[in-house]
Amino acid sequence: IFAEELCRQECNDTDAWIDIPEEVRERYKNYRCTPLVRAYALEEALGTPAHIYFKNESVSPVGSHKLNSALPQAYYCHQEGVKNVTTETGAGQWGTALSYAASVFGLEAAVYQVKISYEQKPYRRSIMQTFGAQVTPSPSMSTRAGKDILTTQPHHQGSLGTAISEAIELARTTPDCKYTLGSVLNHVTLHQTVIGLEAEKQMALAGEDPDILIGCFGGGSNFGGLCFPFLRHELRGGQRRRYIAAEPASCPKLTKGKFAYDFGDEAGYTPLLPMYTLGHDFKPANIHAGGLRYHGAGVIVSQLLRDGYVEAVDIPQIESFEAGILFAKTEGIIPAPESCHAIAAAIREAKECTETGEAKVILFNLSGHGLIDMAAYDKYLSGDLVNYALKEEEIAKGLKPLD
Repeated sequence: IFAEELCRQECNDTDAWIDIPEEVRERYKNYRCTPLVRAYALEEALGTPAHIYFKNESVSPVGSHKLNSALPQAYYCHQEGVKNVTTETGAGQWGTALSYAASVFGLEAAVYQVKISYEQKPYRRSIMQTFGAQVTPSPSMSTRAGKDILTTQPHHQGSLGTAISEAIELARTTPDCKYTLGSVLNHVTLHQTVIGLEAEKQMALAGEDPDILIGCFGGGSNFGGLCFPFLRHELRGGQRRRYIAAEPASCPKLTKGKFAYDFGDEAGYTPLLPMYTLGHDFKPANIHAGGLRYHGAGVIVSQLLRDGYVEAVDIPQIESFEAGILFAKTEGIIPAPESCHAIAAAIREAKECTETGEAKVILFNLSGHGLIDMAAYDKYLSGDLVNYALKEEEIAKGLKPLD
């Protein structure tokens, strides 16, 4: 169901470097390299001796890091003569990126968007449609997977696992069609390492070396894209750093999940993947960080966490928005709800530096802007936003089929 070159990249364990096709490089030139910014005003507001940097992926044409993988995925599908591509999306960042990339390479895109995000973020849907995509709320009655879910759970608000099932099914039943994925798998993270590769050179130009690297965490491509280029040196005996994955407290697969073989989608269409998971039947809460509402974690990140190379923290929804608003007030950028989790984790570390007096260097990835997510900020500002406390019984229920 994937383009052949993407399958080769997924399973490639011999080549340290994969060439970026010239056609993709030409498109990257429109927005790369993205800025590395020192957050002086945020540091001052926190009164911290820490040096805080962020890699600003919000400057891409679609407002997030997702285009880094959407362009090569659409390109490889185009090279194979494919006419149609399908995908899933949560908040709509990936769906927007894939819709744009499909239009660049002359492909028709069909996007299944998690129903709760489809309703929460209507303008994201409008952007995808502007780029020519067909957008369907998931679960839907257009696929067997969607029908099966709605038959037993008519009020199901959707999940990324469900949307993946529908997108895969459509790709399998449509001629000249391939499935594309916005996170989790190795080839997606590979494309995103352009973030960390640039950041590594930019930090050197700034005369600094990060002690702590932070990314928000849904499936792992954003986090891995920033961290893996730095981590490769440590795996070869280089400098030890801390790598922190910041996930929502309502979907804590890394901090409270189980390392097990599980499906990447709700219907069980994907191969079994060894990963930290809450169970593919897990129903995440309707938080506004729709891009992080996924039950599992990428295979490589999961293994690195298990082996102690990376760590994870869970961030309550209200804390994430408090961090996002402080960042907006100090740095002038309204961050995506997903990115707010990375900012919150960075602020925690900066406050720790205030207590210890250490001037650590913190680098986080600002994965996208939140200008299409203002309904979520309205909820926070009106006092209607709540934290979703995941009960142990809910976690146990999701993990039970994996026993």
